[in-house]
Amino acid sequence: MDLRRDALEILKETSRTFYIPISRLPPGLQEAVTSAYLCMRAIDEIEDSPELDNLTKAKLLQTISLRLQAAVDSSTVDDFSVVSFAPENSLAEVTIRVGEWALLAPETIAPRIWDATAAMADRMAYWAGNNWTIHTESDLDRYTFSVAGAVGLLLSDLWAWYDGTQTNRSHAMGFGRGLQAVNILRNHIEDKARGVDFFPDGWSADNMQQYARRNLALADAYTKALPVGPALDFCQIPLTLAHGTLEALAHGKDKLSRSDVLALIEQVMGLNTNPI
Repeated sequence: MDLRRDALEILKETSRTFYIPISRLPPGLQEAVTSAYLCMRAIDEIEDSPELDNLTKAKLLQTISLRLQAAVDSSTVDDFSVVSFAPENSLAEVTIRVGEWALLAPETIAPRIWDATAAMADRMAYWAGNNWTIHTESDLDRYTFSVAGAVGLLLSDLWAWYDGTQTNRSHAMGFGRGLQAVNILRNHIEDKARGVDFFPDGWSADNMQQYARRNLALADAYTKALPVGPALDFCQIPLTLAHGTLEALAHGKDKLSRSDVLALIEQVMGLNTNPI
């Protein structure tokens, strides 16, 4: 089996938004970013699962974290598995195969990806155990760092590992937080229907839009500072779609239409002066 090709197929099934920029990355960096994305998607599927109660989610996330912390170069796929700890048929394929994604990364960067995923799993376990209770903007900052801001930091480390690209790490956190804030806005009604509200007390959609715009401004600064190359190529598409989604929501739409998404992606790819 070609694990890289298989991983890209799973990526395509789970996120069209990130499949396009990841599929355009050069060898080596592509495996690293794919590994990081699918590992984090694996734990995200646990956090979002309607089949699991919060206590089970926390246990599974903590177990994945511990297994990643124990990982070494000789670890096998089974060393990462948590299937035996979950109710039967309750885990998504991307979660069941977390060990494959962990081992996809090049060995010189794999421990950083394991560390980042383990830390995120621990943070997600905390939030699951507390039913994602957010009262203040500081709570929101902690949550958006936990599940997205830290991803921005990992991406910065991946760029530096691949070709030495240095980035502003505060802006990198804003990149992750901004994308997550847009997701919170887009999914607000669905989240409330399942008993979760990521809005701080007294906040309206306008307040969350302002929060998203503040962080997307940092994301813009982050992207503008990147040299032409793989990092810029990767970041442009999700950031452009985040801005487009925010504008659509501000004008009363539920989300971007498929044609809107395709038009924005074509615009970004046309602007990229160094396609891969």
